[in-house]
Amino acid sequence: MASLNDIMHALGRVQEGVDRLREDFGDEKRSAHESRAVIHNRLDDQTGKIGHLETTVAISGGVDAQLRDQIAELRKIVAENHEAVQPALEEWRRMKTIGIGISGLIAFAGLTIGGIITYVGDGAVTAIRHWLKIN
Repeated sequence: MASLNDIMHALGRVQEGVDRLREDFGDEKRSAHESRAVIHNRLDDQTGKIGHLETTVAISGGVDAQLRDQIAELRKIVAENHEAVQPALEEWRRMKTIGIGISGLIAFAGLTIGGIITYVGDGAVTAIRHWLKIN
């Protein structure tokens, strides 16, 4: 049989093993607690970011809707202004066409008068030479 000293020694080693197990479990428990704390902090951060993103998306949607409404209103105003200005534009185009026609007539008349003056000028020169008897 084992002596009391050997039994006490064995119990001391068992106690030491139990103490090491407690330390290891305590370390694991602290490590798990810290890990969970980090995960919870990340989740809280992600929750905040998602909430901010949802707010941003909602604001952007509202701004887009407002811009669409303003663009539709501007298109309506432009169409109304175009209808109001259309008669003046047509009159301007008609005046422009008439002006181009008048310019063409003036140019044609100028060429015709120039041709007539040239023809008459040659006859006048010939008549003056004949009258002054210059060859």
